[in-house]
Amino acid sequence: MDIGVLTVPLGGEPIEDAVAYLDSIGVDAVELGVGGWPGATHVDREALLSDEGARDDLLGLLDEHGLRISALATHNNPLHPDEGHAAEADRELREAIELADRLDVDAVTCFSGLPAGAPGDSTPNWITAPWPTEHAEALDYQWDEVAVPYWEDLAKHADHHGVDVAIEMHPNMLVYEPTGLLALREATNERIGANFDPSHLYWQGIDVTEAIRFLGERDAIHHFHAKDTKVYDANARVKGVLDTAGYTEEADRSWLFRSLGYGHDEAHWKDVVSTLRMVGYEGALSIEHEDSLTSSREGLEKAVDVLDRAVFETRPGDAYWAE
Repeated sequence: MDIGVLTVPLGGEPIEDAVAYLDSIGVDAVELGVGGWPGATHVDREALLSDEGARDDLLGLLDEHGLRISALATHNNPLHPDEGHAAEADRELREAIELADRLDVDAVTCFSGLPAGAPGDSTPNWITAPWPTEHAEALDYQWDEVAVPYWEDLAKHADHHGVDVAIEMHPNMLVYEPTGLLALREATNERIGANFDPSHLYWQGIDVTEAIRFLGERDAIHHFHAKDTKVYDANARVKGVLDTAGYTEEADRSWLFRSLGYGHDEAHWKDVVSTLRMVGYEGALSIEHEDSLTSSREGLEKAVDVLDRAVFETRPGDAYWAE
């Protein structure tokens, strides 16, 4: 397994400096933002698509530092009811898939998107309960009339280019938990799978190792985000975990994204890594730093430190003791 980093927190510095730093702290792979909310500060998606020399330069820089690209990232909402927003997100995603093909990168990470609750609405609508019944009807509309037709076509595009689409299960998106991810995969093709990010699963009360088994046994994990979350019970006991307080109002929130080891201990992360191996995942563990209680570099370094003791660097040997 590789220790990876989504390079967005280092977007304020040139890519040459960012990759040199990541190499120096023991990182093996990078996930590069190419559009959407991650932005594209380190790479120009359109320029790379049209310029083979620029692609060679990027790969040469990474090779110089012993790094590979685990995925290209473009998190946006291609199901948005605003046609302009949806079209831009769709173009970003399709071009990211095409660029991944040209760079020989296995996966593109993204969101499922979220439609409006009915035709003519202007705002995406996250449905979290089936009653009153118009909510259940809205959810059927979102899946049957918007999401499945879109993703059927997108999955064909991905298959044509030989690239996996790794969807992060994220609240305020249509796919936010493992059964929804599996439903979208079954409605499309096997190019659709998970960018398994446990951070939002923790606060929803989902058992992360059970979820890894659930998706991994169905070969539905295409990429993995190493990102932790801490639930602060004193707040959660009062207002629950559907928390709309700002992310920088740390003392008032029911949960926060944390650097690895600050939400769950090292033993838990070793269990996560072991479960990933059990289900056959041997790809990158891509650290996504969004801990508002520490700086980007300190958060990344602490996460690398935890993973360095957790990841397996070799393949399993023969079980000689069982013979």
